Amino acid sequence: MIPARRGVRPLAAAALGTLLTLAACGGGAAAPAPTPSPAAAAPSAPAPPGDPGLARRLAEQVTGDAAFARLEEFQRIADANGGNRASGQPGYDASVEYVAGELRRAGFTVETPSFPFDTFAVDTEALAVAGAPGPAVTALIYSPATPAGGVTAPLVVAPDAPGDPTPGCEATDYANLPARGAVVLVRRGSCTFTQKQQVAAEAGAAAVLVGNNAPGPLGGTLGSVAEGRLPTGGLLQSDFDALLARAGTPVTLTLATRSATVTTRNVIAQTTTGRTDEVVMSGAHLDSVAEGPGINDNGSGSAAQLELAVRLGGAPPVTNAVRFAWWGAEEVGLLGSTAYVQGLTPEARRDIALLINSDMLGSPNPAYLVYDGDDSDREGAPPGPAGSGGIERTLAGALTATGVPPRGTDFDGRSDYGPFIEAGIPAGGLFTGAEEVKTPEQAAVWGGQAGVPYDRCYHQACDTTANIDRVALDRMLDALAVTVGTYAVDLGGPNGVPAREQRQTR
Repeated sequence: MIPARRGVRPLAAAALGTLLTLAACGGGAAAPAPTPSPAAAAPSAPAPPGDPGLARRLAEQVTGDAAFARLEEFQRIADANGGNRASGQPGYDASVEYVAGELRRAGFTVETPSFPFDTFAVDTEALAVAGAPGPAVTALIYSPATPAGGVTAPLVVAPDAPGDPTPGCEATDYANLPARGAVVLVRRGSCTFTQKQQVAAEAGAAAVLVGNNAPGPLGGTLGSVAEGRLPTGGLLQSDFDALLARAGTPVTLTLATRSATVTTRNVIAQTTTGRTDEVVMSGAHLDSVAEGPGINDNGSGSAAQLELAVRLGGAPPVTNAVRFAWWGAEEVGLLGSTAYVQGLTPEARRDIALLINSDMLGSPNPAYLVYDGDDSDREGAPPGPAGSGGIERTLAGALTATGVPPRGTDFDGRSDYGPFIEAGIPAGGLFTGAEEVKTPEQAAVWGGQAGVPYDRCYHQACDTTANIDRVALDRMLDALAVTVGTYAVDLGGPNGVPAREQRQTR
């Protein structure tokens, strides 16, 4: 999961104890592989009705123990390949081959389409304040390098008014500041890091330091090498707050970074049964960050999805084809899922009835979260495309059946549902929490430790198999199995998604 601020709120629509009946819909063209952009295939013939007992049977067959065994394989792959499974690295390629091999043995049609992306590496990260060593700084992904010896300039503080969600996001923020040639200190907010450094660049700044607005490290991306205009680093919230009083003080920022363009792959697997113009998609990113093996983020979602796919099999009794995707380069900006969606023709996009996203399903201090598809919480992003609210309710009902009351979390663009929502495809998903801290109220509902992050090893070397809550993984896998099985048989009903001819894809 890419870094950003995340809100967690109560799920406004009551979680359903039982799943509502769905009814089928559809008609259209098939969606072949996404890279290069596929052409639409001939309309598929109506499929025989799927087995109405599929969802229940899948939930009985999948197990958290089996998913954990797959996590152990991801751990072995990382251990044998420099400690990570990052896109562009040998550990990621080995992960692709492992997943694709398991799927082929289960009878799926499997492809591993490639796409280019920019790699990023850091040799030096340092900040000095008034000539003395300063706080730790983290280069944001795709940050340009500073000149040899770093950038030395006065520190200028961008406006940070209480309640302002967009500090440093507009040119007017710099209207009365001596920003030209300065190192700008700006607090994290609702606009992207890319936008912050671009606005600062237009104001003539020499570099940017972004302070976190919550406890924990600040990491993130400027989007691409092409979008990175200024050397940009991240600071802990406490370090940022301490620097606010140092405006005008000379600082030296040194970021020695390197970038290169390489290719990596997605894994796409589809059942040989079911309508290919009414496709149920399930997606999870396969890559880790370079700092660690990524066993929770997102080996957990990848392993759960792989266990479900193998149990489902390549020729299940479904009405609608099921397409599983394991995305590459999510951690550097959702690049695999973006390449996939952008490579689809309009007809192929319309063939996708919905997407279910699985990202971090085994956090050690877990939350039980489903994406707020209908914006019933009235916070953050607007609703997802029509049908997203029904997906939310189906996931919530499935989680409730495991014994935990779910809560809503915002579609804030941190994971691979983002490109699908932008294309107008209904989406939903599951999440057990990243770097944010569990509240006392949440601990009272779910157990665990209040005042402690959901995942204390988020984006760190300690994100190993020891970092997994196996009960949470089992519950989330059950919910995923029920939801995929439900929509694979029937897409309609109160929790259904629009028929193909009614989908407003873009």
